Amino acid sequence: MPFTLTSEAFRDGGDIPRRYTCDGENLSPPLAWSGVPEGTTGFALIVADPDAPGGTFTHWLLYDIPEDRTHFGEGLQAGEGGRALVNDFGQARYGGPCPPRGHGPHRYRFTLHALNTPALKLRGGTRSELEHAVQPHTLGTAALTGRYERTSTHERT
Repeated sequence: MPFTLTSEAFRDGGDIPRRYTCDGENLSPPLAWSGVPEGTTGFALIVADPDAPGGTFTHWLLYDIPEDRTHFGEGLQAGEGGRALVNDFGQARYGGPCPPRGHGPHRYRFTLHALNTPALKLRGGTRSELEHAVQPHTLGTAALTGRYERTSTHERT
């Protein structure tokens, strides 16, 4: 069984509903994973927008997610489910899609790393530092990509 990451809120490659964006309630979407690689003792989640005008923009960094977790409900609060690092909004929590108006659709890649360690023991850091820390411990990755576009009227569903 392949390692997969899904959301009941949107399909892979589909549009992210407005409630999970800066135009809505800015809640984290529900996520679920299955097919976890054997030997997994923890997880790390990275959510980033590779289409941002200034380069990849980090929306969520979560690590030391316990091995017994198989999902996150909608609206995960800071401190729940693992340890958060500061995103590019300057907050240690989920920050929803918020591309510049009229910039076209952006992709938001949710990448879950299955790790062979329960704790990375980071104390602060950046996306690149988290990526470097997970690299030697990653047993597998699962990804989910959603899309969002802000129009001049931001009437999205």
